Amino acid sequence: MNRIFSGIQPTGNLHLGNYLGAIRNWVALQKDFDCIFCIVDLHAITLPQEPAALRSSTREVAAAYIAAGVDPDHCTIFNQSTVPGHSQLAWVLGCMTPLGWLNRMTQFKEKAGKQRDMAGLGLYSYPVLMAADILLYKATHVPVGEDQKQHLELARDIAGAFNRAYGVEYFPLPEPQIFGTATRVMSLRDGTKKMSKSDPSDYSRINMTDDADTVALKIRRAKTDPLPLPDSVEGLSERPEAENLIDIYAALAGVGREAALAEFAGAQFSQFKERLADLAVSVLGPIGAEMKRLVAAPDHVDAILARGAARANAVAEPHLAEIYELVGMLRPQHAR
Repeated sequence: MNRIFSGIQPTGNLHLGNYLGAIRNWVALQKDFDCIFCIVDLHAITLPQEPAALRSSTREVAAAYIAAGVDPDHCTIFNQSTVPGHSQLAWVLGCMTPLGWLNRMTQFKEKAGKQRDMAGLGLYSYPVLMAADILLYKATHVPVGEDQKQHLELARDIAGAFNRAYGVEYFPLPEPQIFGTATRVMSLRDGTKKMSKSDPSDYSRINMTDDADTVALKIRRAKTDPLPLPDSVEGLSERPEAENLIDIYAALAGVGREAALAEFAGAQFSQFKERLADLAVSVLGPIGAEMKRLVAAPDHVDAILARGAARANAVAEPHLAEIYELVGMLRPQHAR
């Protein structure tokens, strides 16, 4: 069976964009793929983290996966740092990744900003660790958003470089898993910007843990324009806030843009927002309630993560032993 690998950083405030853009689609993937869904805490510490908050956020992300419908008995759910092979393979792959390849990575430039000389090595080599995450399990497919496509291309380049260096076809070249239903959710305060957990305004996003009243209030306060909703997709051009809210409605309702517009053509935003709020509450309410229940039972979540780590290590350790053999590293006799 083809294998999926994907993950989310445990940096708090999972929101509607994480659900519609990633987690919801993972639920469908588990039917047809061997799925490994990671909480990438090693990636998280490429920027400063408060230890207690990191532990709490790791459990919250695991809870979100499970509450949204990812089955821990069918999929492998674990936090990245509990599988040493991620860091070990990242070193091997980093030794054959040219600096020129990493210098082209735009996300490092964006995150480091003007303080690039003070940025940590981990942030710079983040894409190599991401490649190791994927290749450690010989994943064949990776669900990616627009902001990660460049990193997946690098993972393919690194896999190819390893295969050529050792004259083998060891690593598959992972393919992007593209969804027709994946939704790029924008800020509720500015339709030209992606919904983000780092936005200082909580009203810019709908958090997965928001209660029904908060979800409804945020939608009612979402930025719009003075015109009624159009009757065609073309009518959304140059209307980013209208486009964003229609996209959210269509994604939550499981319909296309055209169907959503046909339902609300000519309607005022006040009428449309009430329907959108009701729909969002009906979908997200049960997920948020289950997340809160799980987060309140940390021992239960930790047990799920521990089982997932054992399953992940059972795949990773034999692969790492084979990789070390190819590279020429001696292994203790008991590990052969």
